[in-house]
Amino acid sequence: MTMLLAAHNDPHKGDEMHLNRRQFFKVASAGLTGSSLVAMGFSPTAALAETRQFKLARTTETRNTCPYCSVACGVILYSLGDNAKNAKSRIIHIEGDPDNPVNRGSLCPKGAGLLDMVYSPKRLKHPEVREPGSTEWKRISWDEAFTRIARHLKDDRDANFEATNANGEIVNRWLSTGLLASSATNNEGGYLTHKVFRNLGILNVDTQARI
Repeated sequence: MTMLLAAHNDPHKGDEMHLNRRQFFKVASAGLTGSSLVAMGFSPTAALAETRQFKLARTTETRNTCPYCSVACGVILYSLGDNAKNAKSRIIHIEGDPDNPVNRGSLCPKGAGLLDMVYSPKRLKHPEVREPGSTEWKRISWDEAFTRIARHLKDDRDANFEATNANGEIVNRWLSTGLLASSATNNEGGYLTHKVFRNLGILNVDTQARI
């Protein structure tokens, strides 16, 4: 289908422009868009000439490890702040680390949604305890949490540590307590954690990645 438009340069001439259907709709759309923007007082020329600032230009990059599974993909956290001593920066973007040999910048759907987890209203940011017989959780300080954990470990080990088995053989084991290790820790942290709890006699050791 071909449409004909009369030339406007000279009304006495019979020149005509030949437009196909696709070209006609392009011209019509451009004219409608331009007239609408002008009617609203918007200048397309000024808008197109304006330089847009990259949203990560003034951010601070921090490399970290995804906290979910045992794959341990690398991520980059982009935080925005004035770096003042008492000012807290705000994370505005999280993406995969292209220099990380594990994931090479790619992330699974859970890793790609890390920013939602950071600012989730249900995210637990402080230690809490539910006392025996109570149905409510109460917030405690980190010092109190560490003291309670150390006290429970000491009491349980003193009560259940086995130096020898029924045959009198030295075993030095502690079977009433287990360790659930993090799957996102690095090799050095995992090695030290394993050595500390093995030296205490704990044999029940597993990782969060198996849950």
